[in-house]
Amino acid sequence: MVGIVIVSHSENLAKSVVELTTMMAKGVPIEPAGGLEDGSFGTSYDRIRDAIDKVYSDDGVIVLMDMGSSVLTTQSVIEMEEDGKKVEMVDCPLVEGAVSASLDSSLGESMEQIIDDLKTVATTPKM
Repeated sequence: MVGIVIVSHSENLAKSVVELTTMMAKGVPIEPAGGLEDGSFGTSYDRIRDAIDKVYSDDGVIVLMDMGSSVLTTQSVIEMEEDGKKVEMVDCPLVEGAVSASLDSSLGESMEQIIDDLKTVATTPKM
């Protein structure tokens, strides 16, 4: 099953996105990586790295980020730590993307299929 990591500047936001997705897609390996170690807002290299390691399998890991430094820090982690591992960042809305990716992963879709589905999340109407 493809693992998912949710990166946010807010620990509470990342945990809440994971909580929402696990209600809809139980059993999917998904981890939050939000906030700094002291509980303040920001992005933590170590938290992102540890979350990727926790959900990693040969099926790969998809990382979804909120904005700004969460993107830059995630890029650094992948470049410095994840050499040879199948880890991909995907640019899509955080909550909608997390729900879509979790449901797809629970259905056994490949990383490539999930990424293709995530490309349409930003343009899918809510109403």
